[in-house]
Amino acid sequence: MLDLARLRALHAVHVHGSVAAAATALGYTPSAISQQITKLERETRTTLLERRGRGIALTDAALHLAATARELMAIVERAETALEERRGLPTGVLTVGAFATAARGLLPQALAALAREHPTLETRLSEVDPHVSVDLVAKGIIDLAVAHDWDIAPLPAPEGVEYAAIGDDLCDVLVPADHPLASRAVIHRSDLAQEPWICQPPGSVCHDWLVRTLRADGHEPYLRHQAGEYHTQLALVAAGLGIALIPRLGRGPLPEGVVALPLDPAPTRRLYALWRTGAARRPAIRTTIHALHDTWTQLSG
Repeated sequence: MLDLARLRALHAVHVHGSVAAAATALGYTPSAISQQITKLERETRTTLLERRGRGIALTDAALHLAATARELMAIVERAETALEERRGLPTGVLTVGAFATAARGLLPQALAALAREHPTLETRLSEVDPHVSVDLVAKGIIDLAVAHDWDIAPLPAPEGVEYAAIGDDLCDVLVPADHPLASRAVIHRSDLAQEPWICQPPGSVCHDWLVRTLRADGHEPYLRHQAGEYHTQLALVAAGLGIALIPRLGRGPLPEGVVALPLDPAPTRRLYALWRTGAARRPAIRTTIHALHDTWTQLSG
């Protein structure tokens, strides 16, 4: 009989494209995933992975098994949902994916509250890109995702995935304390026309929002430094090397020498919880969404 855990490992390799990425998504080591695949090969007497250059590829037999694994995982999910619904209590394991600042600023409090109130529910958190997390939910790799969007890039929700808004995360302009704008109560986009910016790399939503917004106001942004981590951007601002637009969630205390200024109109990103339609009745899903809402209310109140 085929082992479901081994099939799940193969499915994750198929979805993520590598053993290392599959291990990260499932919360295991690459060695553990490789062992699962090796055991599945022995179990089926079939070669499942082939070397191609520096990477790997699934054989035709492996692709067939990965498709079967997805069907089996859906059946198991429906069975678990039905059992949990009969009990009326959130139980079992709930895998959650969240983008970096939500994983730092929202999920710890929400998951801690769940642990206190529902000790029979085990939550497992993975930090993932917001748009990747939507796909992970759709493919059954994770149960629930916390993602975000901006007005220029609405969140995609594929068929079979439901979502609910958690709240709006405001963004501020961060400037050095000795900056000419630092004493202002509020600033406008026109005030920022000639400023050197510290921002995320091209392709990120934050980068695209900044470029499009300033260009729409008639100004070509001067992007001096690019860094993917907000904490790195804050360090560059503290060193007097430019200004940055950074959301409040997960930002933490500002370093000495940095001032946060509200921008009018205020840029916002909306946070969402996403889950598969087939799991919508699961008490663990509903309870976790409520915990996220309650935690957000406490943080933003």
